[in-house]
This record gives sequence, structure tokens and C-alpha cells, in this order.
Amino acid sequence: MSQAEDPRRLAAENVVSLEDVRQLMGASTPHFALQLRNRIAKLIAPLDAGHPARVEGEREIERLQTLGYSGETRGEGAAEGERPLPSLSLTAAPAHAASSER
Repeated sequence: MSQAEDPRRLAAENVVSLEDVRQLMGASTPHFALQLRNRIAKLIAPLDAGHPARVEGEREIERLQTLGYSGETRGEGAAEGERPLPSLSLTAAPAHAASSER
């Protein structure tokens, strides 16, 4: 999966619907959450604040943000003599994650 979008969704004559947002939401796993977050943000960006697809998309973006940074366990912990790797977390999110994705 990438951040590439179906050209039909991005066509000027396309009217973004709840179904468009829900189609993207259906594939959400921790591994792809941040890519999906970006795709949904791009899709709903031109919509008015009260548009149903935008409201649903913004709610999903928040869920995907959480899922992407804290939705999976990585590894089995530190082994004796090794120090543990830092984990992703919402509090330790890179500065560019919050500002450039929206």
C-alpha cells in the first residue's frame, strides 16, 4: 500500500462521499495506518467543515494516528544484556508528523 490514490477519487468532477472515506478506513491496520491517514486527509481537504465525509474523515484520522503510533507490539522486549529499542508513541511523535500530514 502506498499513499497513491485512485485517480477517479481525485478527479475534479468527483463528489467525495462517506463511502469514499469508508473504503479507505476498511483497510486500516497499524502497519498502514499513517499512510491511510494521509490519504484520507488529502481526500477531505477541499470539503467544508460540516460535510459528513469530512466529519467522518477527521474522526478516522484521529483513530489512525493513535493506531499508527501505539497499535502494535514490536518484538518481545529486551534480552539480557541488550537495551530495549525506543517505541513509537503519540507523545514521542516526530515534529513533522503532526504538521505536514494535515
